[in-house]
Amino acid sequence: MAHLRVPEGQYTQTIYGMIKEQKYSDVIQILNTELQTRSKSRAALSLLGYCYYKIQDFQSAADNYEQLQQLHPEVEEYKLYYAQCLYKIGSFPESTKISCQIENPTFHARILKLQAAIKFAEEDLPNAKTLVEQCPVEDPDTEYNNGCVLFKEKRYEEACAKFNTVLQVSGFRADTCYCIALCHYMMKQYTNALKFISDIIERGIREHPELSVGMETEGVDVTSVGNSQVLHDTALVETFNLKAAIEYQLKNYETAREALTDMPPRSEEELDSVTLHNQALMNMEDNPTQGFEKLQFLLQQVPCPPETFENLLLLYCKYEYYDLAADVLAENDHLGAKYLSQYLYDYIDAKIMTQSSPEEAFRKLEEISTQHTDKLRKLTKQVQEHRQSHNDEAVKRCVEDYDETLEHYIPVLMAQAKIYWDRENYPQVEKIFRKSVEFCSEHDAWKLNVAHVLFMQESKYKEAIGFYEAIVKKNYDHLLSISAIILANLCVSYIMTGHTEDAEEIMKKIEKEEEESAYEEPDKKFYHLCIINLVIGTLYCVKGNYEFGISRIMKSLEPYNKKLGTDTWFYVKRCFLSLLENMAKHMVLLKDSIAQEIIQFLEHCEAYGHNVPTVVEQPLDQQPIHAGRNTITYEARLLKALFLRLVE
Repeated sequence: MAHLRVPEGQYTQTIYGMIKEQKYSDVIQILNTELQTRSKSRAALSLLGYCYYKIQDFQSAADNYEQLQQLHPEVEEYKLYYAQCLYKIGSFPESTKISCQIENPTFHARILKLQAAIKFAEEDLPNAKTLVEQCPVEDPDTEYNNGCVLFKEKRYEEACAKFNTVLQVSGFRADTCYCIALCHYMMKQYTNALKFISDIIERGIREHPELSVGMETEGVDVTSVGNSQVLHDTALVETFNLKAAIEYQLKNYETAREALTDMPPRSEEELDSVTLHNQALMNMEDNPTQGFEKLQFLLQQVPCPPETFENLLLLYCKYEYYDLAADVLAENDHLGAKYLSQYLYDYIDAKIMTQSSPEEAFRKLEEISTQHTDKLRKLTKQVQEHRQSHNDEAVKRCVEDYDETLEHYIPVLMAQAKIYWDRENYPQVEKIFRKSVEFCSEHDAWKLNVAHVLFMQESKYKEAIGFYEAIVKKNYDHLLSISAIILANLCVSYIMTGHTEDAEEIMKKIEKEEEESAYEEPDKKFYHLCIINLVIGTLYCVKGNYEFGISRIMKSLEPYNKKLGTDTWFYVKRCFLSLLENMAKHMVLLKDSIAQEIIQFLEHCEAYGHNVPTVVEQPLDQQPIHAGRNTITYEARLLKALFLRLVE
């Protein structure tokens, strides 16, 4: 980096001019050069500490203020700044110790606020509250801090009122608006939260275009804006994280990811822990390996977002890394006691046990399930009683409690069902679901899984149709938003019950939607119709009609550049392997014309499958799959070689 030159005789003017223009990095470079010759310069150290603080480099700021308070112990202001920097880097005991050494009454109010903030960060709410109560009533920060304490006590409505008072007294403050939005979020009043979020973002864009809000999402090449004081004052990082959380809760996953890329651009090493956590969580489906790495990294930081521990454990369970989940739980028992509710601890413990002792896991899950069903029945009774007494507020509270309890009950139910699903004991899975019908009959996840288990029994297609139809009708105007396997299973159920025309109607509608979507997004691949035809083809192969089944499968992959993918190839190769097995046993004979079509089909797959993986590697896999063998081209060649040996 080239050294910045200061004109002779204009040193002070240049330095203060740069600070006024917020060119803190340039000032830091000049002052560090100055300190090489005058290492104890009070002016240089003081300005350096100030500039480091402004660019949010609190560790470097603390180092400078530490030197200053040692060189000039009589200047208590330096002790205060040093204590503030220590608080910012999470050194709470050291910060408290330094702040207690300050005797100047001028700084009394600021020391009280700092010590209250330290106690708040340490989650010592009683002492934080006591210190806030000692702060001057006329200071708007006192009301703000009272709101923070109320928020931590989960008294969100009262906290919201406090923050609104601050807003009325002080005018617009981005941090206060963010706190109001956060209160609405915690009360699940997402519309109100988004209103305040919109205000913060609009003002940030209007007043600070240099922060490049939204540029990264639009594909514009932008450089990092750094963790400047301006960025901190606009509260844009916190606001975009909150917006992402709301969209994620509303299941608008694409919009949630966009919210994270809309925030002012920073390099990865500059990201705060909350942004890093949200990036990991919201991109987990696309890049689970990176997601796990980020969450594991965050868990080692002090402090880390409280949700990190819970989410890492739940994701380990989701991906069936039960040993890793058990290790994390055992190594961080202090975090378990602090951050996991009894329900969540028992649920994760039971999930971990499904690998080693499924019977014991089922028993534990049954205990949790019984607790929730008892509570659901109790709440149902309370709702009825409150309705009879026309107590609308009590009814609302009970309904909210019921919904929350149901959302806790569903994962437990699904975990129980999965134990028997993995054993292919579908009647027992159905029995588990039927026990929960009084609570879950309107829940989409329950209906979908009931449909799947009825479908898998092969004798209950008619019943499966009823459940699949309920899901499809809700999104009938946009079938591509529904999972392809749901539509495929519904079409198969129609065919197996003699309602072929209903299956054809759905397939025609999907074909039309795919054509319209392909016109709007020509580079995107659409697999819905292809997967439906593959599943139908697979059905005919299972029934022994290979000629029709294989023909349908081959036709479904046209055009190959649009339809050949990891998921579609999975169905294709299963049917071809089944065909090859039966040909080897001389149980199936093919016409020469069909055999020729199969060879041509496999050659097309070989030509178009160079860059298409056959297996999506699991995150944290110790032995990666050989890149050359994990392609459709490689597997198509193998199938073709086997087929030619059998035909010849």
